[in-house]
Amino acid sequence: MKFPIFELERVQSLYENTVDINLTESGFHPFSLRELLTAEQLRMIEDTVLGYGQTNGSIAVRERIAALYPDLTTDNVLVTNGSSEANFVACHTLLEPGDEVVMMVPNYMQIWGIAEELGAKPIAFHLREERDWAPDLEELRSVVSGRTKMITVCNPSNPTGNILTQDEMREIVNIAESVGAWIHADEVYRGAELDGKEIPSFIGLSDRVTVSCGLSKAYALPGLRMGWLAGPTDTIATSWAFHDYTSITAGILSHTIAEIALAPENRPRILDRSRSMLRENLKTTMEWVDSYGDLLRFVPPKAGGMAFMHYDLEINSTEFAEWLRKEYSVFILAGDCYGMDNYFRIGIGAEKAQLVEGLERVRAAVHSRFGV
Repeated sequence: MKFPIFELERVQSLYENTVDINLTESGFHPFSLRELLTAEQLRMIEDTVLGYGQTNGSIAVRERIAALYPDLTTDNVLVTNGSSEANFVACHTLLEPGDEVVMMVPNYMQIWGIAEELGAKPIAFHLREERDWAPDLEELRSVVSGRTKMITVCNPSNPTGNILTQDEMREIVNIAESVGAWIHADEVYRGAELDGKEIPSFIGLSDRVTVSCGLSKAYALPGLRMGWLAGPTDTIATSWAFHDYTSITAGILSHTIAEIALAPENRPRILDRSRSMLRENLKTTMEWVDSYGDLLRFVPPKAGGMAFMHYDLEINSTEFAEWLRKEYSVFILAGDCYGMDNYFRIGIGAEKAQLVEGLERVRAAVHSRFGV
């Protein structure tokens, strides 16, 4: 096995802590423990014994997670170190060499690399900007076959912020079932909808669905590295075996804090904070984009913590990102990470002051080099 370099994660890891303004963060400004927890809960954390946790996740946390989906129990949930591990163990559970994996693009490209590592063949079907980043379902129908083992989607979308309609979800399920394929849905931005209406999960739409999610994005708790995989009982049991060979267990403090964060009395408050930040920062971002006329364009996201923009400048996206980082100490994510030059992604879930400063640095840079 040989893993290809995961360019999106590698470039962020190399540079996100070396700049004044990091606009590549795809989640929301993280909570501090003091902001998240009560004084009594903080004291409980201080008294926590730092032992091992249950390897598939504590019963209490899995009960909280199962309650987020229709008709699930703790046996349908595996707790992982972030949703990235959930994606990893799902692919290793379901895929074999020679399988075909049909993947929504643009997307968080982790599963593309995992499929290649496993000897499977990744195939793209696209979200179309001219349709406000809706999926091209005709293309999806044309690329699935009897060799398709998995159709993988990200809903809400990274990087576009698109949300699949219920009709689109049902049609994706119908297409998968027509060839006996699994659906794997990355739902890590579920709960970060601008209109405040939480979208339905793919769980419950088919017997052959797995879902990854976690607390890093919509919940603004990336430092916990708390994720999960949900799906059929026997599939989750097999995934647990792969988890035993990866990280074994999530941390005991992460379990304790996750149980608090996912409690019915706390979860709405956490998600409302993220949605409020997104609405305010999106307004600021749209005003900045509008000031450039036709030079910039983007479809405003319906959810998530980022904006995916097309620019009309004579410069490659990687070159553009590196120039801004080196000369202006502001870091954006090049569209090349998604195989889409002349685009860039910025995070709009940051503290507003940092976002405004970052956008102004980009403005100064573009004016100095291109005169616009």
